[in-house]
Amino acid sequence: MLRRGFTEIDTSSAIVDVSDVINTKYVNDPIHGYIKLNKHMLEFIDTPQFQRLRNLKQIGSGYHVFPGGSHNRFEHCIGTSFLANEVVQGLSLRQPELAIDERDIRCVTLAGLCHDLGHGPYSHMFDNEFIPRARPGIEWSHEMGSEMMLDYAIDENNIDIEDDDVKFIKRLIQGTNIPVCDEKMFLFDIVANKRNGVDVDKFDYIQRDCYNVGVKSSYDFSRLMLNSRIIDNEVCYDHKEAYNLTEMFHTRYSLHKRVYRHRAAKAIELMMVDAMLIADPVLQISQAVTDPSQYQHLTDDVVRDIERSKDPELEAARALIKRIHKRDIYKFVD
Repeated sequence: MLRRGFTEIDTSSAIVDVSDVINTKYVNDPIHGYIKLNKHMLEFIDTPQFQRLRNLKQIGSGYHVFPGGSHNRFEHCIGTSFLANEVVQGLSLRQPELAIDERDIRCVTLAGLCHDLGHGPYSHMFDNEFIPRARPGIEWSHEMGSEMMLDYAIDENNIDIEDDDVKFIKRLIQGTNIPVCDEKMFLFDIVANKRNGVDVDKFDYIQRDCYNVGVKSSYDFSRLMLNSRIIDNEVCYDHKEAYNLTEMFHTRYSLHKRVYRHRAAKAIELMMVDAMLIADPVLQISQAVTDPSQYQHLTDDVVRDIERSKDPELEAARALIKRIHKRDIYKFVD
């Protein structure tokens, strides 16, 4: 008999996997409540590569405009993995004929957990604005960064996982609507849906961003999940959820107009990009995208690195950051 918290576990039963119980943790999330972290998830969470996400703001420069938007990629990835697990487990229960197995559940959950490992400083600012200007000849996205950091986390922490599972997880992170040999195509709709954009990544970040910045939304992702099923090898939703889906996309549009593309947030973002471009020849920021050992240490703190530097070549970059602090930001020209 084992005791974990206030729960007694009878280890004499062959059904109970004691190692699973001992290697399970729970975290209390403001969006989803208590989330169970199993041993497979913890193998990735308890690594420097995943803990790095604590230092990447979810809404980037938007935090300078919305004081509540201090949440990070860390909790978003945990929330996304929780929803991915809920979706695939629910489909398995409602449609046993799908033959969803333990590997499918594990890989989809880990894809949700690791899908944003590759984000750079201030999230989308890095891959959408900075990298195209710093290294115009390179093809790079945060999804590619996630694949790189996934491999690095596995190698550096000796995570025991099959090569085929790693390839499957990478494909789930990238998303595809092109048939993949020996895999169930509907599983690719869960984390990164390339068919229509309805996936658990959006379910989490829309709800999480609304909660933290104070934007009201009436859409209910839990109803969508409960009213989903697989038809013709893709995730489909009951017709009565049409308004709910419309509201989800309307909320996303509203967040883009009111938060992500806020004039002040965009001005600050462009100033940060200019500061990082000035600092790039000295700090070699853009070179980190091809070196996971460097990328592991590249977070929002790069702005602090520029501020702390005494290098005269970074004087103009430091001046731009000082202007941000003093709210002397670029002016929007209509």
